[in-house]
Amino acid sequence: MKRFLLLAALGLLAFAATYFIARPRHPSGDARPLATPPVMVWIPGGEFTMGSDSDLAWPDEKPAHRERVDGFWIDETEVTNAQFAKFVDATGYVTTAERAPTAEELLVQSPPGTPPPAPELLVPGSLVFTPQDHAVPLDNVAAWWTWTPGACWRHPEGPESNLQGREQHPVVHVSWDDAAAYATWAGKRLPTEAEWELAARGGLDGAPYVWGPESVDDAESQANLWTGTFPHENTARDGHARTAPVRSYLPNGYGLYDMAGNVWEWCSDWYVRDFYSQSSRTDVTVNPRGPDHSQDPMRPFQSQRSQRGGSFLCNDSYCSRYRPSARHGCTPDTGMSHVGQLDKGLDEARNRGWTVVNMKDDWKRIFPD
Repeated sequence: MKRFLLLAALGLLAFAATYFIARPRHPSGDARPLATPPVMVWIPGGEFTMGSDSDLAWPDEKPAHRERVDGFWIDETEVTNAQFAKFVDATGYVTTAERAPTAEELLVQSPPGTPPPAPELLVPGSLVFTPQDHAVPLDNVAAWWTWTPGACWRHPEGPESNLQGREQHPVVHVSWDDAAAYATWAGKRLPTEAEWELAARGGLDGAPYVWGPESVDDAESQANLWTGTFPHENTARDGHARTAPVRSYLPNGYGLYDMAGNVWEWCSDWYVRDFYSQSSRTDVTVNPRGPDHSQDPMRPFQSQRSQRGGSFLCNDSYCSRYRPSARHGCTPDTGMSHVGQLDKGLDEARNRGWTVVNMKDDWKRIFPD
């Protein structure tokens, strides 16, 4: 989480986005409603392969297994700065990054005996990606993440930056708590991991990428990723060095944008690193909701929510988590410059959606119940 990183500079910082989904009240979860909600896409329900056993997969993606999800509506893009601004204007909401952390909040997520943070660090702010001008070891994320007082969704790179010209970029520096608050206001909810992965695959069951089998090099400009050598050389061959406006790249087979790269997207599930292997089974689970608590031996003092989709920082030399099966965990009170939001609709009368981005301090989509 953002606050724990103040103390230990540990953990992987990532952007996330949120999408909204609208699940109609039909006798059959697969029956498509007649009315199409604005800027939302219908995802037909069905059985699919979740996770991956490929050589590209990280351990928390294994083993691949079969799941079934009912049909639902989902926002076609990540939540944008313009959409998030409407929420803030209507409610006066103050995001996690805009509130000063307390020493108690930080220490409860830290190992016993951790000294309290210096008082000057207990100010509103967030983690901002800081590109390097030379190669650095990839085992220390503090080399490219900088705690920046004043950084938040309004000021993505710090107090001197603003949103001018970025109204249609995904919102970033939003925590899971912020994404959930937005979703509640919009009458929606965050997607489950299973819903998100079914939507991201775009009908290409088992494919390694949301656009199909082609590698990134063979499928140029399919997504906003890091092109070059991370974290010091970004050629921006895909057209963007940081976040990109939504709809900048081709949609997947369901008509959804930025399901790979741009910003990380929050899901509703608690994150358990070995959840797939713990719950390995032969029967198909219908509408899985994930574990009832978080567990990660690599971060034993932190509860984490799941993130999906990768961000503009993803690169095969460091992180290939822009694939549809890839997963990541992050503390609910963490927002970053590459994390956003994607939402799911609550019902047909409440179909509205948004996206946020932050390392992800960006969001992709949010889903309602």
